[in-house]
Amino acid sequence: MKFEITPQTNREIVFNSHFVLKLAGILKHRLKSFMMKRYIIALFLSYTLVSCETLSNLPGYGIGTITENEAATGMRQALDQGVGKGISLLNQQDGFFGNETYKLFLPPEAQRIENTLRQLGMSGLVDKAILQINRAAEDAVGSARPIFLDAIREITITDAINIIKGQKDAATQYFRQKTTEKLVTAFSPIIKNSLDKFSATKYYTDVVNTYNNFPTTLNKLNPDLPSYVVNKAVTALFDQIAKEEANIRENPVARTTEILKKVFGYAARGY
Repeated sequence: MKFEITPQTNREIVFNSHFVLKLAGILKHRLKSFMMKRYIIALFLSYTLVSCETLSNLPGYGIGTITENEAATGMRQALDQGVGKGISLLNQQDGFFGNETYKLFLPPEAQRIENTLRQLGMSGLVDKAILQINRAAEDAVGSARPIFLDAIREITITDAINIIKGQKDAATQYFRQKTTEKLVTAFSPIIKNSLDKFSATKYYTDVVNTYNNFPTTLNKLNPDLPSYVVNKAVTALFDQIAKEEANIRENPVARTTEILKKVFGYAARGY
């Protein structure tokens, strides 16, 4: 059969060719657009995943919620860390004596004794007593840890959650409430032994007796040294623990375990 190309057939071929080319152009454009969208979506997802992974590695990031057990465990670890650091700072030479904040002097009731002896050129006697009192406190404070560990073990889940949601010294306030009486009771014989061990009792007694034996001394004084040192040591411990607690709450680097990061990251977000 012979196929004859007429003018009409030629026009149809040309028309169809143009249509196919136009259609191909449209499809090509849409394909590029589709591929571009897929590329953009893939790029976005990749960036999001990388960003999330990077941020999730930051201390305290990505905490949505915590369980009651996690709160309790986190608080126990934080308290233990605070107690340990506080004691380590005070339980060393000059932990008290070399620190203007914690340095112990003679009891306030003995201030008259100190002033009188210094005026009479007996500063050396007073200074020796003060030094040994501080050495005794530095020695005795090392025995505080078991007392605090008992309190840590006794902490309840309700306590932990309340502390997590509390102020920056909430854990210290908890300890102050739970352990002050026990600390004072446990510290009294320990302080007395340390005072005797470092001859602080002897030097303090010499200071007091020297003053009381003056003919001009009408009112004999004998302030209770052990009670004074116990109260000062306990106050210093609580102060140090409060500082470490604030550090853990405010400084992500101080959160040295995964549970501390999670619990205090949660607390920092204000849940």
